[in-house]
Amino acid sequence: MSVQVFYTFLNYVIYSRYGVPMLLLIVGGSFGLHEFSQIQYDAVKIKMDPELEKKLKENRISLESEYENIKDSKFDDWKNIRGPRPWEDPDFLQGRNPESLKTKTT
Repeated sequence: MSVQVFYTFLNYVIYSRYGVPMLLLIVGGSFGLHEFSQIQYDAVKIKMDPELEKKLKENRISLESEYENIKDSKFDDWKNIRGPRPWEDPDFLQGRNPESLKTKTT
């Protein structure tokens, strides 16, 4: 009789050791996923302040107006300056030491 009680208790312990955490993970994950997916729908329902919305509509910049601003710009006078690697001194490479930026012609 005591052996049968021991095996029943052992099976219960194994269930509580593996089964209960798995069920908690499944049920808890379901509630967590619901909360995270609900954020997306709640964000859409938020209304913008009418004054701010009017201000944003007035300051619209069209693609054509930006193209007109950039069209006459000359991009021939730029220099390609390499950024520093993590182990290098940033002051040495960022133009504060002009001797290092001169190109060598051989």
